[in-house]
Amino acid sequence: MHEKILEALKKLKIEKLTEVQERAFKPIYEGKNCLIISPTGTGKTLAALLPIFQRWLENKPKPTSILYISPMKALNRDQLEHLVFWAEELGMEISVRHGDTSSYERKLQAEFANDFLILTIEALQSVLVGKKIREHLRNVKWVILDEVHEVVESKRGVQLTLALERLKELSKNFQIIAVSATVGDPEKIADFFSLEKAEIINVKYNKPLELKVVYPREEKVDEKISERVLTTKESAARLRYILQKIREKNSTLIFTNTREFAEILSSRLRLIEKDIPISVHHSSLSKDIRVKTEKDFKQGKIKALVCTSSLQLGVDIGTVDLVIQYQSPREVTQLLQRVGRSGHKYWLKSEGIIVATDEDDILESSVIVRKALAGELEKVTMHQKSLDVLAHQLVGIVFDFNGEVEVEKAFEIVKRAQPYRNLKMKEFLDVLKFLESIGILYVKGNKIVRRRKSYDYYFSRLSTIPDVKDYKVVNTVDGIVIGSLDEEFVALYGEEGSIFIIKGETYKIVSIEEDKIYVEPSKEKDAAIPSWEGELIPVPLEVSLEVGSLRSKISSEEDLGFMEEKYKVDDSSILALKSFYEEQKKYFIPSDKEIFIEFFENKIVIHSSFGNKVNETLAKIIISQLNFFVKNRNDAYRIILTFPEKIGRKEAERIKEVLESLDERKVEEEIDNFIPKTDLFTIRFLNVAKRFGVLEKDASIGKNLAKKLIDEFIGTPVFEETLRELKVEKLDIPNTIWLVNRIRKGEIKIFVVEGPSKISKLAMRKIFIDFIEGPTKDILDLFKNRILEKRIKVICMNCGEWKSLFYLRDLPDEISCKKCGARLLTVVKEENVKAERIISKYVRKQKLSKEDKKNFSKLLEKATLFLSFGKKAAIAFSVKGIGIETAKRVLAKYFRDEDDFFEELYNAQKNFLRTRKFWKI
Repeated sequence: MHEKILEALKKLKIEKLTEVQERAFKPIYEGKNCLIISPTGTGKTLAALLPIFQRWLENKPKPTSILYISPMKALNRDQLEHLVFWAEELGMEISVRHGDTSSYERKLQAEFANDFLILTIEALQSVLVGKKIREHLRNVKWVILDEVHEVVESKRGVQLTLALERLKELSKNFQIIAVSATVGDPEKIADFFSLEKAEIINVKYNKPLELKVVYPREEKVDEKISERVLTTKESAARLRYILQKIREKNSTLIFTNTREFAEILSSRLRLIEKDIPISVHHSSLSKDIRVKTEKDFKQGKIKALVCTSSLQLGVDIGTVDLVIQYQSPREVTQLLQRVGRSGHKYWLKSEGIIVATDEDDILESSVIVRKALAGELEKVTMHQKSLDVLAHQLVGIVFDFNGEVEVEKAFEIVKRAQPYRNLKMKEFLDVLKFLESIGILYVKGNKIVRRRKSYDYYFSRLSTIPDVKDYKVVNTVDGIVIGSLDEEFVALYGEEGSIFIIKGETYKIVSIEEDKIYVEPSKEKDAAIPSWEGELIPVPLEVSLEVGSLRSKISSEEDLGFMEEKYKVDDSSILALKSFYEEQKKYFIPSDKEIFIEFFENKIVIHSSFGNKVNETLAKIIISQLNFFVKNRNDAYRIILTFPEKIGRKEAERIKEVLESLDERKVEEEIDNFIPKTDLFTIRFLNVAKRFGVLEKDASIGKNLAKKLIDEFIGTPVFEETLRELKVEKLDIPNTIWLVNRIRKGEIKIFVVEGPSKISKLAMRKIFIDFIEGPTKDILDLFKNRILEKRIKVICMNCGEWKSLFYLRDLPDEISCKKCGARLLTVVKEENVKAERIISKYVRKQKLSKEDKKNFSKLLEKATLFLSFGKKAAIAFSVKGIGIETAKRVLAKYFRDEDDFFEELYNAQKNFLRTRKFWKI
């Protein structure tokens, strides 16, 4: 190695190269295209750079010779500092190009070539067509594609493959080095980026990996915790367990699957344990807050960080002792990336714990753990023939050739990119004709020519990521902004009267305005849709099938020791599974080889252990075949249909008929006919239309107008691309065909049963009211008992001489002074002696101070309310945070029963606890 490289390594205190750095050096140095695959923390980016630096120092090629392309839309700060360090050490000119690069910096980059140019995928699109800067790109010798696993399954990945083919028109023989975390399809990824004769350097470290699934058991102390933070005893047990683990370690990351739940979990943990510095990190927080949080964690000022995938990769946060995953991580690669953050150095043990929340969660988590330990990773799913990306890149290609290019030449460039290898000339021409019809390009003989709109279209759509509009959610009761909902959620579920969950509360939509949604609190939890619905990644078919198989095995075996040994679950998990499936056996056991159609009330639950995407596809086909209105919600293990009224066996048998009569040859046709009628198609259509240039990027179009627009565009590339995108991202046609084929052959049996069974009750709880903070019966009973066990003091306002102590439970509904017979009595806390003194002074007509007068006035108001409402008023005054005004408001309401009254008090207390930080106490 060159002495400058050795000196830089010395400054970084790197005495020995890692295995991936050693193995990658020779093939890269020899000029081979390479795909480097290695776990987090093994130095794979440096593995790609070192041989390139060596070559650069030996040959000093003309700038710009090195392109480093990052998958992140916003470049990673730590990675940036690392690259700048190397450039300075080696005497390279380096610059960075991304969305926030100033016009002055862009001008400098165009005028003066840099040796090393760092780009985002979006920035690459702009430099490819820059008149001056593209000339520098003719000198490119090396292209590093970092963290490619982040983009291979998205349209950004497709965009990158076409951009690389365009770059090859400028610089014919550059070498590509792609860098990836551990993935399931190395050859597929190498092929995706057209790495001809690629050498795949797949380094599998025997890094110690300790994984386990826990289901914390309730203990007596959890009752007190549940009362304190207003949650169930089961949730309290999980919170207590997490805090115990945080105390045992110096630094802990707690991953959740959604931003919403990261907020809920962190606030609950802080409420229980105020002395432990715990913070939260997710993508919705401002950049400044995220940077400060990362820095504080690295410096040990924060002991635990509750986070989402925002901390899954790249960001340097220093040493992590333990990773806790709250609920199933849903896929193997996600678990490995998250747990890989602990013991971040490749030789240190990575320790991860999954805290499961129910019996489904235990099984799903345990299957993912087994697969992770066995190295069974998910296969990647890539977009093929993305027509909207093609449209944008076609305009770019025209710019690449000074405003006009031959049709055949453009087609040849596009076909070289892996996602377009199977593109037919007719499909290519259809996109071209469409762009011509909307005035973006035009065809003149055998040439494609730019138009006036071409420039604005190209530069306003450099990103394939849709600009998602957010709606502020405003509570009509107090005018407070509760949170926000994104455009897709509003398009799918945003109608007046719709019920949804946000910040752990249930609300009903009252009205929708331009950028605000007005809501009111609702008690209708059964139909509530979680606002985080779109954030959850799908559970793969393979995981769901194994869960189905495990259910069958657990219900038939006495000894579940294999679960501990092979699936790494704790004793408490085994006990929970045993108990649950003993009860479920009385009904049926859903498995990977049977589908059970269970009916009760106005619901049908189709138990189908085939993953989110297959179930979503199957649900759409079933609904398309039914002749009556039905709502549906699905997860990886079931499809739940909700009917407008009570149903019976007849409807369940009809669904069985539908499933048994499905023809695998018509599955895609059924989907193609049904999907365009859905709201999901509508929102995706608008995004695709914006990428095509049919709509302005910031256009806001209502649902009705959008439906008319869709009708106008049937048969166009916009319509076809929307359908194709949904079939890749939300549905699974191939595996649904596989399932339909197995049903037809009798390999999967279908049964109709009456419910609700235990597993259906679990499903109802999971799908309809998961994460709701409103009081369940369990919480409400705890709350009620705690209030009724309080002791209060009753004092006569008339004579001031009589007082008595009562437990609220024993307080009579009607009460009068035992001395003078008066009924004007006030209620205070047991320990309040000040009230007695003030009342006594008033009765004796002694002078009261200004403060005493104020307090007497309050005592009198309480006495008046106690006289009017009796025991209810005394109970209201005993709830934390309920003052006279709140008590008046609560007591003035009509309540159907005692539970209704206590739920109102519970919500009033919770509102106080949530808003008291805004009050000066």
